[in-house]
Amino acid sequence: MTEISQTPSCPEPFRALAEELAAAAAEIVRRYFRHPITIEDKDDSSPVTIADREAETAMRKILAQKVPDHGIWGEENGGERLDAEWVWVLDPIDGTKAFITGKPSFGTLIALLHRGRPVLGLIDQAITGERWVGLAGQVTTLNGQPVSTRSCPDLSLAALYATGPEIFPPVDRPAWERLSASVKLVRYGADCYAYGLLASGFVDLVVESTLKPHDYLAMVAVIEGAGGIITDWDGQPLSLNSDGRVVAAGDAALHAQARELLHSERSGG
Repeated sequence: MTEISQTPSCPEPFRALAEELAAAAAEIVRRYFRHPITIEDKDDSSPVTIADREAETAMRKILAQKVPDHGIWGEENGGERLDAEWVWVLDPIDGTKAFITGKPSFGTLIALLHRGRPVLGLIDQAITGERWVGLAGQVTTLNGQPVSTRSCPDLSLAALYATGPEIFPPVDRPAWERLSASVKLVRYGADCYAYGLLASGFVDLVVESTLKPHDYLAMVAVIEGAGGIITDWDGQPLSLNSDGRVVAAGDAALHAQARELLHSERSGG
């Protein structure tokens, strides 16, 4: 394989590479899905499988061949060359708990940062065959077709997703309870798939806490390219150094309402 010609600050030349990475991971994920496999616990008690490890290894191998000067942050194998101009952020299976229980709400997440700013994002669900791709300055697509978030004028009409109530530590739990009590519908357990549903106009809000960079950076270009807004709870852009609190909304007005409730009487952090 040959190296890719690079254009400063433009993610478009890397779209095909991101899709190649996703395809490589998907082949491995499909091979192991709903088959008996060994499940191990990492130091933080989160599960990991051979599918997670093989998928990330496959993506890293492609990057080493195509863009050897780029940096990589991967969930399973950590970071290298994180000071590079371009840095790929990989989560081979976001939602491993869903994967090991046979639920196709997990996905492979791929982000590309340019000088620290997310400019490309991809969410790939290998079992359902759905792939959301976002690039800075372009409209997000689902399997090549444009998608957009929907307008929701008030929290009382909003559908809200989160991975689960347990994702919010004690310092954030009151904020979550205020917000979840103020919306029309609360659902749990969609992992990264919830962000795809937000980008496609079926969900209005996704709010999370205690996330890692590989959990949220791919969402930035996907949500923004669909007309939504995604930041940390303080309204700041997401980066490798964000605190793991994420709020994504279909429109700016709803995002502001959600952030106001999240910050009401919040203590700590």
